[in-house]
Amino acid sequence: MDGNYTAVTQFILLGLTDDPVLRVILFLIILCIYLVTLSGNLSTILLIRVSPQLHHPMYFFLSHLASTDIGYSSSVTPNMLVHFLVERKTISYLGCAIQLGSGAFFGGIECYLLAVMAYDRFVAICSPLLYSNKMSAQVCLQLLIGSYIGGFLNASSFTFPFFSFLFCGPNTINHFFCDFTPLVELSCSDDSVSIVIATISVGFAIVFTVSVISVSYIYILITILKMRSTEGRQKAFSTCTSHLTAVTLFYGTITFIYVMPKSSYSTEQNKVVSVFYMVVIPMLNPIIYSLRNNEIKGALRRQLGKKIFF
Repeated sequence: MDGNYTAVTQFILLGLTDDPVLRVILFLIILCIYLVTLSGNLSTILLIRVSPQLHHPMYFFLSHLASTDIGYSSSVTPNMLVHFLVERKTISYLGCAIQLGSGAFFGGIECYLLAVMAYDRFVAICSPLLYSNKMSAQVCLQLLIGSYIGGFLNASSFTFPFFSFLFCGPNTINHFFCDFTPLVELSCSDDSVSIVIATISVGFAIVFTVSVISVSYIYILITILKMRSTEGRQKAFSTCTSHLTAVTLFYGTITFIYVMPKSSYSTEQNKVVSVFYMVVIPMLNPIIYSLRNNEIKGALRRQLGKKIFF
């Protein structure tokens, strides 16, 4: 490219607020949320590993969802916490790329895992006699690998375009992390192809996973309504409520960020919603699954009983 320009080697993040008092309050709140996220998800993983009664496909995927939530939150939260305590909130060019890629990677995995878990519930409720064959260890592994490949492709669609961007002017990002849209706005090169690639990647992930989840739950609902036993209906539905809650929270916020017209909400609202789906939701998932799942509560009581009495 001809012309005089200075290559950008670092970015300045404006963060959530400039108010020093509010920054300390937010630091304490988000630190507590992050610690609960780590302890809650690590406890979920450990409980599933040590409890034989939880060695089923649903909990196999749940343990990977928990590890994904740790990675998803960790892609932005530690950096955000540091920036609450310093005046100049900078991030290196490479650090920005890593943050962008890791967020897209774990966010993509989360989408596909939620779809896989919906399919698992569909097979368990609609084809219970064939469940062990349809959800064998090999099939579960293939579905898991597919989820990670989906996350990798999603991350690639953001990371590779980032390295093709030419930053030759302003380097201030009006966000608390390296998000794709603010980076596009800072770039002074033609990014139309990169935007199309990223949009297709996100669009495919959302449309495909939402379709799988929707179709799965339509069949689940039909099957539950056909059940004659009220107890059977309640038992079948209780196995889905925690997953449905997690899906609603995750896709509700994703829709707000990526689907709603940009003119209908401000950058500040975007920041608040981003905090919710990247910081708060990873904390809520283990709470949702532990409070609404009798098997997990039973396994936890058994493990605590062993620790107390032995």
